[in-house]
Amino acid sequence: MFRGSSLPKYFLISQEIIQQIQSGKLQPGMKVPSENQIIARYGVSNTTARKALLETEKSGWVVKIKGKGTFVRSGRVLRSATKILSFTRNMVEAGMTPSTRVLERGIVPGGYAAVINGRRYAMKGPVYRIRRLRLGDRIPMLLEERYICLELCPQIPGDDLEGSLYHLYESKYGRRLIEIHQMLHALIIDERYREHFENSEAIPGFQLQGVSFCGKEIILEMECSIYRGDKYSFAVRALG
Repeated sequence: MFRGSSLPKYFLISQEIIQQIQSGKLQPGMKVPSENQIIARYGVSNTTARKALLETEKSGWVVKIKGKGTFVRSGRVLRSATKILSFTRNMVEAGMTPSTRVLERGIVPGGYAAVINGRRYAMKGPVYRIRRLRLGDRIPMLLEERYICLELCPQIPGDDLEGSLYHLYESKYGRRLIEIHQMLHALIIDERYREHFENSEAIPGFQLQGVSFCGKEIILEMECSIYRGDKYSFAVRALG
């Protein structure tokens, strides 16, 4: 099995499990193959089996419950708070179709500043502000506001901003994000946001503030966005 592929076995096994979830063979709440079942089915070591389940969990498709096993995750999208990941890629990995509505866009002559994790970050003007509603399978998931350095992306006022900004930064301007600092706050998505999230009642949410760098202390963009808490979970990984 997996002959001729240069990809790691654990990754290929993980992809098979994900395909079974995407096809509906494994439904939300169902238990996925255990380490022992993977070992027996694919003839791999326990290390490979463990890594396959970990890879599937990191991709947001399953959740591990201690003492019970690994189960297909329900409708919530898992977003890592410890790695750079675009909304578009996040939705695709969650098996959803991403789309975007640009709500507002324009130049802010005076720049933008925010305090994130106790430190004040500032972008000198002019910066370009965009406000977008991000959707997964036509469901409003995220109300996004970004401030982009016009000196680094001078033509962005004329760019198509309905796709991945990260891809645009890299493919057109040669700007690759190397570091992001973010801060999360819990909030309630109430009538102030009802127009965008189409919620009849108040729902939980997260406000994310972030600053993204494309070089040492070189700010490419800053963000202040609202994620709906009934559709998103944030994963944090700490190393000791």
